[in-house]
Amino acid sequence: MANVDAISLAGQTSGTASETNAGSSAKTADYDAFLSLLVTQLKNQDPTAPSDPGEFIAQLATFSSVEQQLQTNLKLTELIQVNLLNQAANVIGLTVSSADGNQRGIVSSVTLTDNGLVAKLNDGSSLTIGDGVVIER
Repeated sequence: MANVDAISLAGQTSGTASETNAGSSAKTADYDAFLSLLVTQLKNQDPTAPSDPGEFIAQLATFSSVEQQLQTNLKLTELIQVNLLNQAANVIGLTVSSADGNQRGIVSSVTLTDNGLVAKLNDGSSLTIGDGVVIER
């Protein structure tokens, strides 16, 4: 029914958490800073007078928690992208109408952007698929 090959990814990247968007890059910087501070503390620790073991364990637990949160956010981002790609594939070939009714046409391709799905219609115009857009089956 839908031609998945017509879907393109524009403005989206995959891979590390630092590549997903500006908000997550700030989180990654915090994560990197935390890791750097922890390593520096371990390097400069006096082996004859180690720091409080309870505090060290708490720091390691925090480090582990931050790592898990970053991985969870990364997986959620990937899941959202897969969901959007499925939606895009299902819209190709269908008729869509804008919320105000001024624009209507058959979807020839769909682009996944940072703002969501943008349908290219058979007349060459584009329509962002969002609130109020009617998709006719």
